[in-house]
Amino acid sequence: MKKLFFTLILAFTASYFAIAQTSTYDEALAKEVGADDYGMKKYVIAFLYRGDRVTEYSDEQRAEIQAGHMANINRLAKEGKMVMAGPFFGNEELRGLFFFAVESVEEAEELTATDPAIKAGVLKMDLKEWYGSAALMLMSDLHSKVAKVEI
Repeated sequence: MKKLFFTLILAFTASYFAIAQTSTYDEALAKEVGADDYGMKKYVIAFLYRGDRVTEYSDEQRAEIQAGHMANINRLAKEGKMVMAGPFFGNEELRGLFFFAVESVEEAEELTATDPAIKAGVLKMDLKEWYGSAALMLMSDLHSKVAKVEI
């Protein structure tokens, strides 16, 4: 699954560079999204795994934890700390991803500690630093323009 994910990220990055070669550099936008000279920036990706305490909660309790988890994601996105988040399909151990717009794994750890699903042990995370397109910082605004229903 990680190989598939990294292949997709590599394809996304390659596509971005192909498009960027035909685009005109926008210094103000680059500064706004925190881009370096290559149009890139550092992120921290959180790989979300099924936690060890999932079975300790009733369906109703898990639904409440999930609602808190989603509210936390929305809060972090509005604060500009989370660029993207989403679950994987299926019912495997690897449950989803967070892309944090932070400079360190330690800062991402502090943010993940605010998540009710992490606190409850329903999810656990593996954090990795990643260097990718600074254009990802525009994702939240773009997403709000295509989402008919807010999650």
